[in-house]
Order: sequence, then structure tokens, then C-alpha cells
Amino acid sequence: MGKRRNKIKNKKRLIFSVVILTATVLLAAAAFFSVYLNKQSDPVNPASQEAVTVIIPNGTGTGGIASILADSNLIRSEGVFRIQSKTRGFDGKYKAGEYSLSPSMSMADIMKVLLTGKANTVRFTIPEGYDIRRTTEKLTSEGLVNADVFKKEIESGQFDYKFLADAPAGADRLEGFLFPETYDIYTTADEHDIIDKMLSQFDKVFTEEYYQRAKELGMSVREVIILASIIEREAQVPADRPIISSVFYNRLKISMPLQSCATVQYILGEQKPVLSIKDTQIESPYNTYLNAGLPPGPIASPGADSIKAALYPAETKYLYFLAKGDGSHAFSETYDQFLKDKKKYIN
Repeated sequence: MGKRRNKIKNKKRLIFSVVILTATVLLAAAAFFSVYLNKQSDPVNPASQEAVTVIIPNGTGTGGIASILADSNLIRSEGVFRIQSKTRGFDGKYKAGEYSLSPSMSMADIMKVLLTGKANTVRFTIPEGYDIRRTTEKLTSEGLVNADVFKKEIESGQFDYKFLADAPAGADRLEGFLFPETYDIYTTADEHDIIDKMLSQFDKVFTEEYYQRAKELGMSVREVIILASIIEREAQVPADRPIISSVFYNRLKISMPLQSCATVQYILGEQKPVLSIKDTQIESPYNTYLNAGLPPGPIASPGADSIKAALYPAETKYLYFLAKGDGSHAFSETYDQFLKDKKKYIN
């Protein structure tokens, strides 16, 4: 009986020893792994003063981000980045953008920057009604483009959008399609990137419904934008846009010249408040005082409201309108009424 008890005791001691040994090994392994994780999370080069620009594209997962950071020599281990992201609850929370990082930053510091989304961007605004010339001048003055390179991209850059299918070659190829908006771009964006950003925004605004509507009107997208650009330059009050559009449609139906001052201003290259008789006699296909129908191209970049007005004009019989001086317009069906309005609001 005593021998049996001793065997049981010895067995229990053995099991206990194995458990203690196993626990010790596991604790040692965990400690070692923790040290390893911490070491692999240290800066790649603590003394570095280098700034490294990295771009995290939209939709990039944690694994893809780890690969980008490793390729840029900003982290020691892709695997550790993934593990740390998972255990800290950061997985799937990093934000796309362009970032300035450094090999002197720890993995935790890099994670913090990517979580905040404090990317390197610059903002610019192109107002509604700007033409390519004024857009180029504005972007150049803000140091965002080289004017010559920008003009070359406008003329011959490759941009894959269906609304450019019938765009003619030349310096005015993209006139009307550089959508007026406020943009945030990466600081490394070049002239092509900026143009593509603006064209992409136009592509979002000009929906499939608009393509179908243009087809119903028997117009190409370019013709819609030509009309919209004139509406944009003529209208100041939003409510007037569809009515001004109706005036132009009514004139087009009877082959009556549009007689838009805005088209002459485009020829002059300046926003001249009052045109002279001489101005309206300038020989140019853009002169809608001398030529019936639409001019050969847009005269500015129209905003969303003007594009919609060009596609959905009001139903009127108006053939004339003039500025009342307060931003709004007076509309009339006859020339006699137009003269009365002119005397009332101008003379």
C-alpha cells in the first residue's frame, strides 16, 4: 500500500513539475515575443532626419500599408505591423493619403499619423465661370503648376473620359470641363494629376441621367456644356439660370443669334462690363452677335446649376433679357418690351 502511495505522489510531483516547466517556458516565450515585438517596433534609424513621402491609396488594407512602409524603409517588419495593428484595434482604421514620415519614427508614431489622416495636401478653389486662361493663371500664382506644362497637358494629355470623345484637338480641348470646385490634392500632384482631378469631378456631376437627357434634346455633351458655359457667364441669380436657358433655346429654334455679351468677353479675354458696338462686330466664330447657333466651344467652366439649367430649361416664350443692376434679369417676349425694360433699368 505504501509503495502505491509513493508512486502516486511521485506522479503528482512529475505532473506539477511539467506544468511549472511548461508555464515557465510559455512565460519566457511570451516575454521573448514581447521583447521581439517591441524591438521590431523601434525606429528603423533613430538618428535619421530624412522625410519620406508615402502615398496610401484608397482601399489599401493593413497588409498593403505594411508593405508600402517596409518598401520605404520606415518599419522593420511587415508582420509585426500587422500584429500590432490587430492587437491595438487599428486594423481597418488607417486613412488614405499622402504622408511625410521618417525612419526616426517608431511604429506607434507612424500608426498614430495614419490614424489621424493628417496627410500632406494643399487646397485650391476654381470659381464657377473661370475659363482655362484664368484657371491657369490662378493655379500658377498659387505655385501649384508650371503654366507651360499645364497648357501642354490641356492640349495633349491623355485622359480617359467618355465626355471627351468628341473634344477637338488644340489648346481649348478641355475648355468647359475643368469642373469649378474646391479641391484637396497631394502636395506631390503634378499638372496631369490636377487636371485629372477636375475632369473626374465633372464625370461625377454629369450623371448617366444627364447623358440620356442630352440625347433627348438631340445635343452632344459638348453642346450642352457650351450652352451651360454661356448661362454661367450670364446669370448671377440662381433662379434666373433656367429662364436664361429658355431664352437661348427659343432663339436657337428660330435661328436667332444668341447675342450673348459673355461670348464677346471670351474673345476679348477680359470681363468687360459694357461692350461697345465695335466689340460686338469682332470677326470670330465665338461672336454670337454675328453668328447664329452655338459658338464652337465652351467659354468657361459651368457649375452644376448651370449644367442642369442647360439640360432642363424653363418653359417660356421669352426672347430677350437684360440685367437689372441688382444681379437679377428682366425677361421679355418682344423687342418693344425689351426696349421698355432697358429704359427702366439702364437709361
